[in-house]
Formats: sequence, structure tokens, C-alpha cells
Amino acid sequence: MSTTGLDVFDKTLQTTNIWLDEVMQTVGPDRKVAWHVLGAVLRTLRDRLPPELAAHLGAQLPLLVRGAYYDAYRPGHGPDRLHTEDEFLTHVAQDFGGIRPVNVRTATGSVLAVLQRHVAPGLAEKVKVALPTRIRALWPATGEAVEP
Repeated sequence: MSTTGLDVFDKTLQTTNIWLDEVMQTVGPDRKVAWHVLGAVLRTLRDRLPPELAAHLGAQLPLLVRGAYYDAYRPGHGPDRLHTEDEFLTHVAQDFGGIRPVNVRTATGSVLAVLQRHVAPGLAEKVKVALPTRIRALWPATGEAVEP
């Protein structure tokens, strides 16, 4: 039975909940925390990518997640100059807002693992390769579990 009466909305709710459930396996059973983590990591990643690649990634996201991904996007400003893991993780943590403390490295790995599982494999690899080597190290290996 349809929840919203529109298949496109039901599908995005279902897919978004699957993604949140996967993030919650790492950050704990709070859906709001998982939502903030998902958005913070995706926006930081988006701001580190060339606009064309960021758009290709955005097109692969569930409609609801896509809204969080594009929130406050300024594509004309080019990629952020984040070169190290620590710079990337600091940027993610600053976007967490007022959520309870979480391990930012583990949370980031969790979101990147979700992307790796749910977007086209070729695109996931292009996004990974577009990152500086030291940030790329945050990306879990294919099939690698992210520990809570």
C-alpha cells in the first residue's frame, strides 16, 4: 500500500530509510543523527568534487537525500581545497550541527560505504579517484565493513 499516494515519494522514502539504517549501524540507533551525518558527509564530499562530477553523483542519490546534498551548493566556487583527512573530517564535523558526539572518521566511512554500495560502481570509483590521495584513504575498500 502506498504511504504518500505517489510512487516517486514512496520510493525515495524507502531508499532513504535503507541508507539511514545502514548509517545507523555505525553511528547508533538515532535516525536524526544518521540524517545529519549523511548530509554533512555528502555536502563535504560534494564541495570537494568538480561541479560536473558532483552533479553526476547527485543524480544517483535518492530524491530526498539529493535535497540535503544540494543544500547551500555554490557550484561556481570550484572544489574546496581540502587536502588531508583531518581537513576533510574537520569540515564534516563542523556541519554536524547540534547532534550528540559521534566519531567523525567512523561516521564518514559509513556514509562513503553506503555510497559505494548504492551508486553505480564506475561513478563511485570516479568520485574516489577525484579526491586527493590522503582523503581517498577515508574511503572503505570494496566489501570492507565499517566498525561502530
